[in-house]
Amino acid sequence: MLLEQNHITKEGEFVINMGPQHPATHGVLHLKVWLDGETIKKVEPHLGYIHRSIEKMCERLSYRQFIFTTSRMDYLSAHINNQACALVVEKALQLEVPPRAKAIRIIMAELTRLASHQLWWACMGLDLGAVTPFFYAFREREAINEIWEETCGARLTQNYIVPGGVMMDTHPNFRKRVKDVMKQIKDKAHEYEELLTGNVIFQERLKGVGYLSREDAISYGCTGPTARASGINSDIRKLFPYDGYEQIKFDEVLNSGGDCWARYLVRIEEMKQSVSIIEQLIDIIPEGDFQVKTKNVIKLPKGDFYQRVETARGELGVYIVSDGAASPYRCKFRSPNLSNLSAIPKIAEGAKIGDLVAIMATVDLVIPDIDR
Repeated sequence: MLLEQNHITKEGEFVINMGPQHPATHGVLHLKVWLDGETIKKVEPHLGYIHRSIEKMCERLSYRQFIFTTSRMDYLSAHINNQACALVVEKALQLEVPPRAKAIRIIMAELTRLASHQLWWACMGLDLGAVTPFFYAFREREAINEIWEETCGARLTQNYIVPGGVMMDTHPNFRKRVKDVMKQIKDKAHEYEELLTGNVIFQERLKGVGYLSREDAISYGCTGPTARASGINSDIRKLFPYDGYEQIKFDEVLNSGGDCWARYLVRIEEMKQSVSIIEQLIDIIPEGDFQVKTKNVIKLPKGDFYQRVETARGELGVYIVSDGAASPYRCKFRSPNLSNLSAIPKIAEGAKIGDLVAIMATVDLVIPDIDR
């Protein structure tokens, strides 16, 4: 979308605005783009269109309540966001979560990763002109949403993970429905390969486009698939395992290509790894309690506490400063999307204006996670 502010700064140089409602930016993001013909000279992101002051809200809520505000940050990683907050409270209280709750948490987290990557794949095709993948991906995503809805009554911002475990036990149909969805995803994987991965036009739009070197990815603090596509070991589930991930066999997906194609391939392979993790756990969920009892009013001991997790887009860190009261004295979130967005100007420099859509799609930003 070209806004009224678009103007020519000097001969051959044109400044355009993508957003703040451009469909290819996946949220309320405004990119100011300097062009020389069709070549990008500079990109300047402008944020703050949906700022809700979530961190300050958390400092006015109890340790039970503040968890649920994080579902509205990266809403496609809601379960994992809640998991990070519950883990930091449990770390401060030195609370041991029941094995059953840990297994359920991991399954829910990997279902979240699958659903997020499926939506990314759907939008990836749509952004580049392929409409059909959108409907194919929602077929599997909808099946996962139905499992969540049956388990806890919500489909997007579930509010299911709480300090001490999970809010309620799984539905009697849970095991069967999860196994059915895993089979469905594996059976339909060839369609993903045929529609996009093996599509020559799609490959030409991604290969060699939007290069991010390993050194630059480290410099900008990139994490998640964006970093791993530049060859960086950054999977928190491997580096700092939590909730029992150290007992699960899975591969950290790495690719040294650094371009849009590498970022695409990393997420496709990560979906396969998530299926493997779920299949390892679904038949051996321990019996027992799904939640350990905690006080109605939770108060953390005085001190600083930090917990990190691996969301669908990278490392989410939760930092709590407690003064012993029933609410955090200070709450700070380390967002994966903010760091990944900071690399966009570097990635896009020298690319064509048409490539910017592909770059944004493969970085896979969720803007409310930035505008906290």
